[in-house]
Amino acid sequence: MRIRRLSYHERMRNRQTILALALLLIGINACAPGPSKRQLELVWPLPPDQPKIKFVDIIRTNLDLEKKGGLAEAIFGEERAEGFQKPYGVAVDKDGKIYVTDINRVFVLDLKKKDYDFIGNEPGVGQLRNAIGIAIASDGRVFVTDVSAARLYVYRNGKYAEAIGEKGEFASPSGVALDEKNGLIYVTDTRYHTVKIFSLLDYKHIRDIGKNGSGIGEFNFPTNIAVDAEGKFYVVDTGNFRVQIFGKDGQFIRAIGVPGDMPGSFARPKGIAIDSEEHIYVVDTAFQNFQIFDQTGKILLAVGSGGTDPGQFLLPAGMTIDDQDKIYVVNQIPGTVQIFQYLGEKWKEKMEQTGEAADKK
Repeated sequence: MRIRRLSYHERMRNRQTILALALLLIGINACAPGPSKRQLELVWPLPPDQPKIKFVDIIRTNLDLEKKGGLAEAIFGEERAEGFQKPYGVAVDKDGKIYVTDINRVFVLDLKKKDYDFIGNEPGVGQLRNAIGIAIASDGRVFVTDVSAARLYVYRNGKYAEAIGEKGEFASPSGVALDEKNGLIYVTDTRYHTVKIFSLLDYKHIRDIGKNGSGIGEFNFPTNIAVDAEGKFYVVDTGNFRVQIFGKDGQFIRAIGVPGDMPGSFARPKGIAIDSEEHIYVVDTAFQNFQIFDQTGKILLAVGSGGTDPGQFLLPAGMTIDDQDKIYVVNQIPGTVQIFQYLGEKWKEKMEQTGEAADKK
């Protein structure tokens, strides 16, 4: 029997058919229910020591919210992945929604509804260019610093409401924090080497703290800032490799950290947050981790290492801690938000209540 040799065009059509079938099978497998995802058990410190911090989750794109589409979306790409470009700051509102500053926008991630939205991405007044710091008031107002626009923007219900700061008042606004008890807004200005204080009620400028230098109450490129429940504020004095702590009256209390490469020292400190027990958390971009201190400046624990796996960082930046002591850390490269849990008194109480509720069923 004579076998006819296929022409070049016939061979190419066959290859395209095989490729299309392969893609179809990949799409079907992607949509088919796979084995249950094993929950990573990452804790710090390692056993046999009592764990203090636990890894919870990592968010890379909107698809990590698990609002999945069907077969058509998997094959034809109708559900587009929206990822971070170069995220920096993070905040959490009273409903648990996560806000992440990024280039030209703020991501709003709703883990409960498994949905997402944006703030500041629409053309016109209030459009963001390079969003850095973010803070959220209990009434829903969202405050975002834009280092390129040299402004502090205010948004209500996802829409631009107002800009804080006269022309030339900011050079490079970065961190922002709110003291709602005392009605104050704190903004670090990296290039002016100051902390600017505004009224949370009418947005009027009240005063500045600090100047360029290395002495007490002086700053060298301050970046981020946090406020605790008592009204003390904590300034990441990045260029001086330390964190300075001030009382609500602006009086210097103490500085923690020294330059170096040992635990408790800093190389490039960035994000900062305070938990419900007044532990101080500081991200260090160079160390690729975050360190935890007590109020005296004693190092308690370091969390993370260099890498791309959960619990690892390449370029960590901003951080925040919510009212349940969940810790959120932004990793600028490859563009993720990692979530951890402080296993403190609040967490223990919640676990006890959950256990009691389960026993009653």
